[in-house]
Amino acid sequence: MKIPTTARLSRWISPLGPMLLAGHDAGLLGVWFDAQKHYPDIAELPFAPHPSTKEAQAQLAAYFAGEQTRFSMTLDFSSGTVFQQTVWQALLAIPCGVTISYSTLSQQIGKPAAVRAVAAAVGRNPLSIVVPCHRVLGSNGSLTGYAGGLDRKAALLNLEQRKP
Repeated sequence: MKIPTTARLSRWISPLGPMLLAGHDAGLLGVWFDAQKHYPDIAELPFAPHPSTKEAQAQLAAYFAGEQTRFSMTLDFSSGTVFQQTVWQALLAIPCGVTISYSTLSQQIGKPAAVRAVAAAVGRNPLSIVVPCHRVLGSNGSLTGYAGGLDRKAALLNLEQRKP
């Protein structure tokens, strides 16, 4: 992923490990675990807090504390294709504590034959946790394909099962 030069970066230590956050005036661009797949090229970008990354840190802290189940902040999906953006928007509709299959997700966006393309778009989600790609499972209910690692996916789903 290419991050705009207007972006500002910050680091946040989550209960599941260090994270990189990127934001700019159009909104939050990304939330990645260190060393996850599809980690962005951040060379020459400044590490300086931005209001969008500060808000993301506060909401992520509330999420991990069990105080928040839904994120409410401006998100910038401009790094994705139109198809990816459609998939990422659909992910936002999956309630906390609920999981769906890639097949169900592809049906929900009106592309029932595009399960693999949907799975690829889910895997490229630049906003880990905030856009809940961890709530998508294999057709048999198995934990599959989480760029941040399957151990983190399991931990996130377990955390959400405990929330009221």
